[in-house]
Amino acid sequence: MKIIFSPTKKMIQDEDLAPKTTPVFLSKTETLLEKLRGMSAEQLQRMYRCNDKILAENIKRIETMNLHENLSPALFSYSGLAFQHLSATSLCQDELDYLQEHFRILSGFYGVLKPMDGITPYRLEMLSVFPDGSNLYDYWNDALYRELNDNVIINLASEEYSRCIKDYLQENDRMINIIFGEFKNGKLITKATKAKMARGDMIWYMAQNHITDPEDIKKFNEHYYYDTELSDDTHFVFITQE
Repeated sequence: MKIIFSPTKKMIQDEDLAPKTTPVFLSKTETLLEKLRGMSAEQLQRMYRCNDKILAENIKRIETMNLHENLSPALFSYSGLAFQHLSATSLCQDELDYLQEHFRILSGFYGVLKPMDGITPYRLEMLSVFPDGSNLYDYWNDALYRELNDNVIINLASEEYSRCIKDYLQENDRMINIIFGEFKNGKLITKATKAKMARGDMIWYMAQNHITDPEDIKKFNEHYYYDTELSDDTHFVFITQE
């Protein structure tokens, strides 16, 4: 069983904890870095869709980036809302070992990351399109799917990232899409901010309980409850209790 998760734009560099593993697609990351270094400031800003301040920060980052030194474990490098709720710093070694085996972060820059892979802060979303019209979906092709090497996949990633896996699923694969929703005017909706928090909470829950059987995911009840009627074999729907 593999759990897939999205990265976040917000990142930190924390060298207090040493990485234990190296990203499996580092050579392809090096190729992407060279491609970024060959782009003009105008091209980068168009691709990033960002303001001048963020552009300047990322140009400096690209120019000085070292993929081999001063690295932080991926699990502790992302600081967005989902990772805040995952609360990696509260996990013990057994729980971190569980995540190292089952948890994978999908990345436009690194491809697939294990929690303890050494990375450096970057900005490159999976939806990015380069000046020559090429995109990251074509660049990575089915490599991310093949690297998972598991026919049971728990999808806690956004559509932008899970598409890298969904497009290549085989007949004997089972992807379970986790949906966090609430009813508004009789319709089931998902609120992005709440869903991000819930995804992080669920990863923490799975690590705490060393879950390897998808059926045990249904017991998750942190502000949500599993809805049997709305769920099926490939969609686990959780409704807010608030």
